[in-house]
Amino acid sequence: MKRNIDMLNGPLFKGILSFAIPVILTNLLQILFNTADLIVVGQYCGSLSVAAVSATTSLTHLIVNFFIGFSVGTGVAVARSLGAGKSDVVQRTVHTAIPTAAICGGIVSFVGVLFSPTFLKWMDTPENVLALSSVYMRIYFAGMIFNMLYNFSASILRAAGETKLPLFFLTVSGVLNVALNLFFVIVLKIDVAGVALATTISQAVSAVLTIMALIRRTDACRLLPRKIRIYPKELSDVIRLGLPAGLQSSMFQLSNVLITSSINSFHSDAVISGNGATQSIEGLLSSVTGAFSTTVINFIGQNSGAHRFDRVKKIYRTSMACMAVIVITTSTLIYLFREPLLSLYITDNPDALIYGVTRMHYISCLYFLLGLMDISTGALRGLGYSFVPMIVTLMGACGLRILWIYTIFQKHHTLACLYQSYPVSWILTFLVEAALFLFICNKKQKAENTLPQRSTL
Repeated sequence: MKRNIDMLNGPLFKGILSFAIPVILTNLLQILFNTADLIVVGQYCGSLSVAAVSATTSLTHLIVNFFIGFSVGTGVAVARSLGAGKSDVVQRTVHTAIPTAAICGGIVSFVGVLFSPTFLKWMDTPENVLALSSVYMRIYFAGMIFNMLYNFSASILRAAGETKLPLFFLTVSGVLNVALNLFFVIVLKIDVAGVALATTISQAVSAVLTIMALIRRTDACRLLPRKIRIYPKELSDVIRLGLPAGLQSSMFQLSNVLITSSINSFHSDAVISGNGATQSIEGLLSSVTGAFSTTVINFIGQNSGAHRFDRVKKIYRTSMACMAVIVITTSTLIYLFREPLLSLYITDNPDALIYGVTRMHYISCLYFLLGLMDISTGALRGLGYSFVPMIVTLMGACGLRILWIYTIFQKHHTLACLYQSYPVSWILTFLVEAALFLFICNKKQKAENTLPQRSTL
């Protein structure tokens, strides 16, 4: 039975939702790794441990997302080559991606294990949570090779239209993660070290399962261990498409690190815990925005590779509409049930609940704006333009947010003022990227339409 989604033919609404929904669920399970950590430590270890884990979130994302950008490059390269019917290029890209993932994972592990305490001090992490945060980060980073192998392998599967297997594999590893969280924290009583170890083990399982899926394929995306090597041309394509995505993601997270440092500047465990709890709940929303970004990358990647520019704009519009409906509905439900949701994380500090709701007012309720930006970024990458959205994001989302912190926030040192920088940066970046996408798409479509006339001369 055919499982791969045909991105080049058929109704777009059904195809996009068929692709996006498993990716949404997969993203949710990835986010649940950290969510399970927070809930378990919140219920059994207290708000200090929640603050310790929360203090690491922005920093871990900053380092990890740089290398995960390479997996985006792998997916785009595979999708465009599949659309163009270049099976030999697909094969070389697949066999280049796996050793590249292993190397990236080794680099992240080395940097994270060695420099975690230093990074946390730079972020002005409170002394009473510094030791716990350092332990969590070091164990988390020690298993980064598994995280990288999973993301690169899953990116290849999605580029081929296979979204259900990554979901199944993360379901297995997600259940294992929760079980190990409870075992290490309740039975062995090793606090944040236990939840970090549980995450590492579960990620190793998902990585092995995903690589085995590539080995068992019968198409151009099949992985043959004896052929694994780095092909210079394909590595160059992956870097060209992935490095800007990694830099963009890292710089985006850098602004979040600065915001985390700004939150730490309040010198309040309640502020840190409330912010971390709400940020974790927002994973429900980011799983949707990220999934539709992945969807447009692969759909537009294949269709632009096949010169099907008649479908590219329709993919963009349909994805926007689907994302907006899902995110607005979900954010409304989150706000309506804000207190019960926050109580899953925070059990011993009423002030932390209040601070968590403050973040919801300014960020969670406007999360669809981030979705508009993410889809526009993905659309540009699918067209083969990875450098352009990087520059726009650096100047718009990141640059504006950093400028906000050092100007407006310095004069109005409140959480509300700090959080307002998010929606402002999202909408401005979206407007620029949307205009660029339409300009590039129209230009390519016009050039494509002139080709048949030229061929007859």
